Amino acid sequence: MTNNKLNPKVDEFLDKAKKWMEEYKTLRKIVLDCELTEEFKWMNPCYTFEKKNIVLIHGFKEYCALLFPKGALLQDSHGLLIQQTENVQGARQIRFTNVQEIVEKEDILKAYIYEAIEVEKNGLKVEAKKPEELVIPEELQRKFDDAPTLKTAFEALTPGRQRAYILYFSKAKQSKTRESRIEKYTENILNGKGLNDE
Repeated sequence: MTNNKLNPKVDEFLDKAKKWMEEYKTLRKIVLDCELTEEFKWMNPCYTFEKKNIVLIHGFKEYCALLFPKGALLQDSHGLLIQQTENVQGARQIRFTNVQEIVEKEDILKAYIYEAIEVEKNGLKVEAKKPEELVIPEELQRKFDDAPTLKTAFEALTPGRQRAYILYFSKAKQSKTRESRIEKYTENILNGKGLNDE
């Protein structure tokens, strides 16, 4: 590994890994060969270039992955990048289920990492969808129809607060859950507060 410093927190993360340990170690070696700084953020190994996040290594039940925070800006010439959910804006994953897959794609993975570094060098940014481009759940729309003051209060919130509410309400799979979430936060919206405001 050509990187000068291994992060002890990443060593600890790897030692504790019950699943994907070999995959993590293989990914780590590949990423470090790309001259990135190893850090530990959001409970995962994170690799940076001039303090900008380039790629993270993380694992789930079904797969482990390289996560590119600005993956939406990469060319994806091999069709490997996956958008986790429709609401994820910039991040994209490359998923793996075994070490062999990683080893076979080493050169391709490095090319993606180097491209991600170029994205940062060029100062490119992911254009975030505006709240009005997000789909308002029908339960919230009904509430707006019944209480125009709520709609007015919602529209007066900052775009980030509107977005957070829409995403939070939309995440619930059942209509009943969406309704109860909307009910719970109606007072906050009327008071001009965001989802996480006290």
